[in-house]
Amino acid sequence: MEHGGNHMSTTTAGPASRPSAARQRLLDAATSLFYGEGIHSVGVDRIIEAAGVTRATMYKQFDGKEGLVLAYLTREDQQLRDLFAQASTASDDPLVLLDMTIAGIEHDIRERHTRGCPFINAAAEYPDEGPVRELIADHREWFRSTLRALTGAAGLTEPDDVAASLVLLRDAALVGGYLDGERQVAPAFARTARSVISAHSPH
Repeated sequence: MEHGGNHMSTTTAGPASRPSAARQRLLDAATSLFYGEGIHSVGVDRIIEAAGVTRATMYKQFDGKEGLVLAYLTREDQQLRDLFAQASTASDDPLVLLDMTIAGIEHDIRERHTRGCPFINAAAEYPDEGPVRELIADHREWFRSTLRALTGAAGLTEPDDVAASLVLLRDAALVGGYLDGERQVAPAFARTARSVISAHSPH
């Protein structure tokens, strides 16, 4: 999904190398409202008002509400990819990168995604196949395959199973952090994830 089907094509803005200020305001407003209140409960008019732009500007920048939803999820995906890219510049040791990944997810549960996973939340609102579910599937496959590459490079036994377990733990922790509170869930996630890795260490 870098980005598998190039979901950024949902914008019709010009070829400028950086997003316009209006587009950025629309995406910032949509991100806050979609994540905080749910996608279907937020109408285009609310987003336009929050962004301080005209309806014409909105439709110049995005292909309707679904285009804005795709842009919102694409940015969420890219932010996670960027974190992995930044981590890889700090170390080339896969075990260190796995530990950094766990710490990053723990921080995410505590500080950023306090209302659950934006992709799981969006999937619940888009139960049928379509561009949104395709983007979500692409994101999850990238995350799973990235973890699989790290667990394999670290020499862990059963790397496919370890990667699948880490994906499952992250899913559960993001939902659990919203339901039960980050103070209880975040450290439990980190402790359990590290125990899974330790259990599959060849040493």
